[in-house]
Amino acid sequence: MPRSAAANERIRASQRAAILDAGRTVFARRGLAATMDDVAEAAGISHGLAYRYFASKADLFRALAQDALTRSPAEPAAGVPDTTPGERVARVVGALVDNRRDHPETYQLLAHVLSDPAAPRDLLVLAERRGQEFRRRLRQLIIDGQASGEVVGDEPDQLVTAIAACLDGLGRMALGRPAQGGASLPSAAIILRMIMTSAGPAGPGARGGAADRAGASGGAGAADRAAAAGRAGAAGSSADRGTGP
Repeated sequence: MPRSAAANERIRASQRAAILDAGRTVFARRGLAATMDDVAEAAGISHGLAYRYFASKADLFRALAQDALTRSPAEPAAGVPDTTPGERVARVVGALVDNRRDHPETYQLLAHVLSDPAAPRDLLVLAERRGQEFRRRLRQLIIDGQASGEVVGDEPDQLVTAIAACLDGLGRMALGRPAQGGASLPSAAIILRMIMTSAGPAGPGARGGAADRAGASGGAGAADRAAAAGRAGAAGSSADRGTGP
């Protein structure tokens, strides 16, 4: 019995999704040096079938990069009711760490957009703009947190860069350890302890402060609670921005 039009559409959607999933992983790992044959092999389909959905490697890469720019997480909100600047910083960093842990391919693919000379110029410009806007907003959150005494007083641009470096490293580690998943990666609380004061929601707890006492007793410290709040508060918006910091 012939398949119905609806059944054919489901098959096409499934095949296209398989190509996109495989392409995301392959391009994240190999950059634009990857080929359509690489993608077809990873997707478990024929070379010809891949070209039925995407006319070229460039078309597939563009679709994946545009999807990554759409997904890429949460721009720091200018303000959230009933939260302090430090709590907003914790929320944002927590969401960014979670996204790097859960979707490392997305961020590594964006890294290729930013660094590969063969990447389409318009995608590079868009990724750079989104990244710059994210960094601007994060910098302002840090300045506000410094004014409230919750964020350490180092130069704001350097703190943004430090956060960005940690996030970039986490994404690379997650991509390189697919069998281990995100369980082996540092939590957002560890990053937050580098930038928050003891007065902040994820501060170091002053060696023997609340965070350390809770941690020593096996409970969740203030930093971990702040990171958990961050996941709840910012998980809905995918991104640091574009290419994040």
